[in-house]
Amino acid sequence: VQLQASGGGLVQPGESLRLSCATSGNTLSIIYWNWYRQAPGKERDMVARIDTHDSASYVDSVKGRFTISRDRFKGTLNLEMNNLKPEDTAVYYCTARSRDRHYWGQGTQVTVSS
Repeated sequence: VQLQASGGGLVQPGESLRLSCATSGNTLSIIYWNWYRQAPGKERDMVARIDTHDSASYVDSVKGRFTISRDRFKGTLNLEMNNLKPEDTAVYYCTARSRDRHYWGQGTQVTVSS
């Protein structure tokens, strides 16, 4: 499975961004699709996850602000981020988990600053 994230950038607090991840390869093997992020000096943490039934879950800090979704026709994994805060600044990674492997794409930088 190959993953290519895009859509990061520099925004001001309160603004929105949409991240997209192009997916290809044996995507039928994937059980969970995820977005992780890593802030400077911190560990990489999962932000949002969606399963094959489109059931989504989020870390508490982004609930009500972020929305994860999949477009099966376009083969993309998306993360809509609203009301962004400076603490959302991080490198964001799209990932895909099968029964025995965890695939990672390259990261895309999101910076929230006034």
